[in-house]
Order: sequence, then C-alpha cells, then structure tokens
Amino acid sequence: MPRVQLALRVPDLEGSIEFYSKLFGVEPAKRRPGYVNFAIAEPPLKLVLIQGEEGEPTRMDHLGVEVEDVAQVTAATERLKAAGLATLEEKDVACCYAVQDKVWVRGPGNEPWEVYVVKADADTLTKQGGSACCAGDAGQETVSG
Repeated sequence: MPRVQLALRVPDLEGSIEFYSKLFGVEPAKRRPGYVNFAIAEPPLKLVLIQGEEGEPTRMDHLGVEVEDVAQVTAATERLKAAGLATLEEKDVACCYAVQDKVWVRGPGNEPWEVYVVKADADTLTKQGGSACCAGDAGQETVSG
C-alpha cells in the first residue's frame, strides 16, 4: 500500500528515535548507521499552507496529527504524558479557520507537534487577540496553536 513519507534531517538521531517512538507509539522499522525509519500505519498526512511574509523562504511552521474525535486527543495526551513528554493542552481554541481541541509537544530539535481534532469551522485564521495561530510557539509557556 502506498504511503506518504516525511523525511526530517535531525541533529540528535537517538533523541529523535526516542521522541518519535513515544509520539507515534511504535518502534523503528529499520535502523542503519545514521538512519532510521518508522512504518506508521496511521495517520495519513495532511498538508496545511499558511501565508508567510513576502520575500521570506518557506519554512516549517509546525507538524501535526489530525484525529477523528476528542477521545483520540485525550488518549494521545494521556499516552504522551505517561511517556514523560511535556504537553500543553488547548480546548475549544479557534485558529486556522477551525475550532479545535489539541495537545502540543516539542521534539528534541524544538520542533512543535500537535495532536488535534477539528470540531467546527471558525471565521478566523488567528487566535483571539490576533496572536498567530500556528506560528511554531507551541509547547512554550505562551502557546500558539
């Protein structure tokens, strides 16, 4: 069965293996010197494009896993906490033109990951107060999600 691949060049391979094993709840499928891959059955990839500043290069904003319901966000939150990862939860947050419940974690290279469910449409890209929605500040004390 075909699947989408996301390849990341990471500064700490062992730390990344540990983090992604916890995030996805699976162990690596293949390990080689300087290389590892995970064969993750779920979830498929969702690509989100957010308008950036003119003249600036494309950059990663954040990474995410969209799930089907709130119970899956709750289960992910419990699993990530049990794995010892710092989490930040947001409930009924309106951003990226959607009302969402989500949990944020950060990888060993400081990359923000969210596990989220879309509960309804929203009329705004940004959070209340005009703060950026998915600007990669997730997992910090003041989170954008």
